[in-house]
Amino acid sequence: MKKPVVALVGRPNVGKSTLFNRLVGNKIAIIEDIPGITRDRIYGDVQFGNCSFHLIDTGGIDISKDDFNNEIKMQAEIAINEADVIVFVVDAKEGITTNDLVVKDMLLKTNKKIIVAINKVDSKLANNNIYDFYELGFDNYINISSEQNEGIYELLTEITSDFKEIKEVEENIIKFSVIGRPNVGKSSLVNAILNEERVIVSAIAGTTRDAIDTPFSYHNEKFVIIDTAGMRKKGKIYETIEKYSLLRSMKAIDRSDVCLLVLDASTGIIEHDKHIASYAIEAGKPIIIVVNKWDVIDEKDEQMKKFNIEIRNNFQFIPYAPIVYLSALTKKRIHTLMPQVIKVYQNSTKFIATNLINDCIKDAYNLNLPPSYKGKRLKIYFCNQVSIKPPTFDIQVNNKGLIHFSYKRYLENKIRESFDFEGTPIILQFKNKGEEKL
Repeated sequence: MKKPVVALVGRPNVGKSTLFNRLVGNKIAIIEDIPGITRDRIYGDVQFGNCSFHLIDTGGIDISKDDFNNEIKMQAEIAINEADVIVFVVDAKEGITTNDLVVKDMLLKTNKKIIVAINKVDSKLANNNIYDFYELGFDNYINISSEQNEGIYELLTEITSDFKEIKEVEENIIKFSVIGRPNVGKSSLVNAILNEERVIVSAIAGTTRDAIDTPFSYHNEKFVIIDTAGMRKKGKIYETIEKYSLLRSMKAIDRSDVCLLVLDASTGIIEHDKHIASYAIEAGKPIIIVVNKWDVIDEKDEQMKKFNIEIRNNFQFIPYAPIVYLSALTKKRIHTLMPQVIKVYQNSTKFIATNLINDCIKDAYNLNLPPSYKGKRLKIYFCNQVSIKPPTFDIQVNNKGLIHFSYKRYLENKIRESFDFEGTPIILQFKNKGEEKL
């Protein structure tokens, strides 16, 4: 399923971050009453009825000519290029400004659906300015107050009114995406797997401007590899914005059965690597950590031990992810990758018989009873697997409020000890006995 993308754009201090938080339901964006506080695009997922979409919050677009505002404008343009729907946020309290007109000129060139969200309509000054915004020349206007939660339902209804479910053709083909920050060698890795130069490879970060799907065969089985990164527009300043790859990665992750997180052995691990990995895990996708450019490393055996420790310390949230060391450039160890892709995919589709999973949980429970709380102790009655991709288990208990995260982690570890779920997340859903299925 492909998720649509919605971008919030506008001049500084019109309330984009407050609206973002309202739509996503979490206080992710930094909110300060200072124009320009949101410097980077911020990403979230929104669920509304049967529709879900990616949401991008952008920095405020200002006509100021300093470098900082130029970069914000560039990032907003990237978001606009990626978006299917654009929400142009304006401030009813202040009325139309020169910066609003700058944003308008940018949006009129897009040929995309534009919704003008007239924010802060709860202000006493709003009535004097609301109708001025209709002079901007767009078709869709919604009056909202992000602070007071007014008009949000109507806005979401308009955003999703043209969304259609775009389903991938369901075939017995494993799709795996190559994700990671710019210039870690994603395109080189794709070329090495395909054994031909199908993807442009360059030493300049950001060469791949579109997600590229390439079908191929391996041992008479069909696969699709998805190369990610990039943006559509050229220009030196675009190439320097490291975080631009994130949205492309998110869109590719949605369509993948397995994700290959590519790290650069020559530069090591940075925070952005962990951010990208977290999106794959939140989407419930199996993941393989691929350490590329291993050809430039001396004393490989010793360095591999050190790198293993560094990876496990930095990626403690995916201790189950296998690590593959290779060089896409020289194709050394490239043969070790595809068997891992197949294994991890098979683990994500594995279904455990009910009697076996119950025996596992019962043994784990008896081996380590959960601590009592206020005279009450957790009891586990029954467990069964309810779905795959990722493997998901329902566990019936006497009181799910007694579940401590450490005991949940203990049960997951015991399941992994009994059954091979290497590479894939597994989900444990606790419900009270007699409760409807979650």
